[in-house]
Amino acid sequence: MAFGIGKGLTAPLMLVNFCLYFIAACLAGSILNRNLDANIGRNDDVQIGNVVTVVFIPIALIASMVGLASVLAGARHLSIWRSDSLAAAASTSLIAWLLTLLAMGIACKEIHTGYGRSKRLKTLEAFMIILALFEFLYLLTLQAGSIPSEGHAPATATHKAVKDPNFGTPAATAV
Repeated sequence: MAFGIGKGLTAPLMLVNFCLYFIAACLAGSILNRNLDANIGRNDDVQIGNVVTVVFIPIALIASMVGLASVLAGARHLSIWRSDSLAAAASTSLIAWLLTLLAMGIACKEIHTGYGRSKRLKTLEAFMIILALFEFLYLLTLQAGSIPSEGHAPATATHKAVKDPNFGTPAATAV
């Protein structure tokens, strides 16, 4: 694999992403439930958060669910390790990263607004900021692990990877 990245680095990042997204989804669901109960009037509690929380919580919950889906697609890709499974894993990972970036931006705005935030909400904001980095690293390891080493033919089920001096990047073969 290119740069020595393959299943060895993708699997731990996938496990970290799964744990972080699962915790973020639980936190977002808990905050959403509490805010809905406060709005209905079942509790005498006040709503958690500030004016940005109304936008942040659903987006964080959606980003967490898509992030969990990207981890499941990545697990399938690790078991098969083919280009067609890479396409599914990389596309869901890209969508999850973009949604996590959106949630991170709104979390930064909520931190900037500053008042009325509980410990759960502060924790969720931190998780979204951290997850933006980890999902990006996971996306990079998926893509970097798919590049075959220079000078080797791509390995398929019927073709063993052998040294081929004519195989390489188009710029190298043109020279």
